[in-house]
Amino acid sequence: MSNKIEGIWIGEKDLTKDEQFLLDAQQELKSPSLVETIAESNVLKESGANRRDFLKMMGFGIGAATVAAGCDIPIKRAIPYVIKPEAIVPGVATYYASTIVSGGDSCPVLVKTREGRPIKIEGNNLSSMTHGGTSARVQAAVLSLYDVNRLKHPTVDGDEVSWSELDSTVLKMLAQSKGVRIVTHTILSPTAHRAIGALREKYNNVEVVTYDPVSCAGILEANESCFGDRVIPQYRFDKAEFIVSFNADFLGTWISPIEYAHQYAQGRKIDDVHNAIMSKHVQVESQMSLTGSNADNRILVKPSEQGAAIAFLFGEITGTSATTSLNDAAKKALRALAGQLKANPGKSLIISGSNNTADQVLVNAINDALGNYGNTLSFSSASLQ
Repeated sequence: MSNKIEGIWIGEKDLTKDEQFLLDAQQELKSPSLVETIAESNVLKESGANRRDFLKMMGFGIGAATVAAGCDIPIKRAIPYVIKPEAIVPGVATYYASTIVSGGDSCPVLVKTREGRPIKIEGNNLSSMTHGGTSARVQAAVLSLYDVNRLKHPTVDGDEVSWSELDSTVLKMLAQSKGVRIVTHTILSPTAHRAIGALREKYNNVEVVTYDPVSCAGILEANESCFGDRVIPQYRFDKAEFIVSFNADFLGTWISPIEYAHQYAQGRKIDDVHNAIMSKHVQVESQMSLTGSNADNRILVKPSEQGAAIAFLFGEITGTSATTSLNDAAKKALRALAGQLKANPGKSLIISGSNNTADQVLVNAINDALGNYGNTLSFSSASLQ
């Protein structure tokens, strides 16, 4: 045993006052940071790690420390069914057929649920209209079911009321008011139509006002003026060899984009048996749209030149050209397009997203001059959207 000198000492380095030993003893309770550890060690150098690996290590270390220090992991309790519903098997998804209506956009869907909670939406392959297709809005519709800001109860002047209180208030107002207006979007549901009809039969003072933020009233009024039918015609993009769209985003938002996208894809798919020629698509627009990004040719015009572009194409096809305030590049492109359209009668489809009745009347005249009615568009199965 070694003799003790100047108190208690441990080992030879403590006895000889080794500088490194004394420095380590002073920092015994100090934990070096991740940065200091990496900086003082030769781990990265010995392993041949580069700057990217260093940043990865730093990011992971800081992120893990932040999560461990400041985030509480929520407690999730799994409570089994006391009486399990026959239709629900834990861990096995259940599918329900339903329909999503957003404005005039209607889509038959299959909703995937787990233990009663919808988690995924897909198109219904049995639908003769969409053929299993969906849109971005339909896919995102499931998120609205989990929106914490949704109304959870009826309100009157911002105050929460019960359903019985709401019913009594509405019935009282219906009986006392001389004029009642129901403001609604375009209604596609036959059940809702019957319910409103029954309400109007009982209360003569009820009137229905239909308002759509994105309206197709221009097409309705033009068709009523030209043909006597206030409806949207049936467009067949799959039968058209030439598609000319004036600012109508029929693949994104215009009227029935899911239905039209399926037809459009059929016309763009080359098949030696059924479709040997791929359709040609020309988009006349002022800004890039989803439909314009898929077009073979985009003719750029100002928003103020949309009507002039339609009038110029009408003049070139019918031979009644008129002076229009249209840029020269657009005139040249539309003049060449008019020649192709006249060379293929009954095989084109001209549409417009304008809500101006005069523009839609010209579009009808162009389709009529090209012999498109009865081929690529008709009123035999009109759209009620």
